[in-house]
Amino acid sequence: MSSSTATKPVRLRGERSRAASVGLHTALVAASLVSLFPVLFVVYVSLRGRDGWQEPMRLTGGLGLSNYSHILGQTKFLTWFGNSLIVALGSTVLGVLVSASAGYAVSRMRFPGHRPLMWTFLVVQMFPMAVLIVPLYTILGQLELLDSYLGLILTYCSVSVPFCAWMLKGYFDSIPAEIDEAGRVDGLTPFGTFWRLIVPLARPGLAVTAFYSFITAWGEVAFASQFMSSEDHYTLAVGLQTFVGQQKAEWGLMTAAAVLITIPAGLVFFLAQRHLVAGLTAGGTKG
Repeated sequence: MSSSTATKPVRLRGERSRAASVGLHTALVAASLVSLFPVLFVVYVSLRGRDGWQEPMRLTGGLGLSNYSHILGQTKFLTWFGNSLIVALGSTVLGVLVSASAGYAVSRMRFPGHRPLMWTFLVVQMFPMAVLIVPLYTILGQLELLDSYLGLILTYCSVSVPFCAWMLKGYFDSIPAEIDEAGRVDGLTPFGTFWRLIVPLARPGLAVTAFYSFITAWGEVAFASQFMSSEDHYTLAVGLQTFVGQQKAEWGLMTAAAVLITIPAGLVFFLAQRHLVAGLTAGGTKG
């Protein structure tokens, strides 16, 4: 008796079936559309004119750049943009320097209070931002730093440095201590070892902390609205509040400004993305 045996296709380990592959790609496409829809809708409303937001689905009226021309030509948007750039870049540079120095000191040196120092950084992060406004306002007032770029930069560093110091401390722990010993053998000072040997190796971790510091300062509202009193010193997040009146909000102008605000943040992410994954996963594969 002859019998024909049907041969079933053999899948390799990790190989998906056609139905599983279709389901996975469908879920990924759906998730991408859900993520992109709010951004695309804001861009669409910004192109509909001053009152286009009231009936966004109306096909008549067309698209235009009137909101953008009004923002750039008839408001102080460029002044606010420059203020935000100064504050964000200053917070990034100062915050990364301080957090890198603190993280390296705690990672490599043993001094009285090094453990309480890191726990103090962690405890500071537990306080809500609203609780910190009053004491920080009092301190800046006594130092005559209210309504100044330096005062706002120091405020943002007080928020970003604790988190960045913890992250960089973990990254420095993943760098072999033998590199420091080799630097001291070659006659380098502790700072020379840190600057010439450790900092180049810690570039991914520094990129993550720089990105976090920049984003924290770029989109912050609460501190900037309380500490900056003159309109010429407004940052972008505070300047947007001028488009909201008691009777009406200029949503067309706000959406156009929101699109322009996201451009620098996107550029910073594009420049730092090569190091972000390596910096966030630092030490996870240390053998």
